[in-house]
Amino acid sequence: MYNLSGEYEVKLDDKCRLRMPSSLMRMLSVHQVRSFVLNRGFEKCLILYPQDVWEEKTKEVNQLNPYNIKNREFARFFYRGATQVEPDASSRIVMPKTLLEHAGIESDVMLLAYNNQVEIWSREAYLRMIDQEPQDFASLAEEVFRHKDA
Repeated sequence: MYNLSGEYEVKLDDKCRLRMPSSLMRMLSVHQVRSFVLNRGFEKCLILYPQDVWEEKTKEVNQLNPYNIKNREFARFFYRGATQVEPDASSRIVMPKTLLEHAGIESDVMLLAYNNQVEIWSREAYLRMIDQEPQDFASLAEEVFRHKDA
């Protein structure tokens, strides 16, 4: 079970490589993670999944009925852009330009690690997103966790 956490500010280098923060790499090394899948997120961000987490996610998607048009649409959008990546010896990941364009990432990047994945945002988009914090975070928490066991 992964227990990733943290918010990290990084920059892409001139070769579109993202250097993973050492503290995040330490968390991942506990699970001996060396291979990832990078994909589009549901919002205008990217998500980095450890390989084993990606395999579990794809099992769910692959169980959808392919004769249902909504299921096919979801699978297409889910898999669109999925790219296998491996950090080099300096913990850098080459970021595909099409995925960077999708997320509006140019240079300044924010990483948000939680649970078993890492969201990758352009710094500007991330700051806009967190600036939209709900006025009553406690009410949102109550609503989310009330339905958790339902």
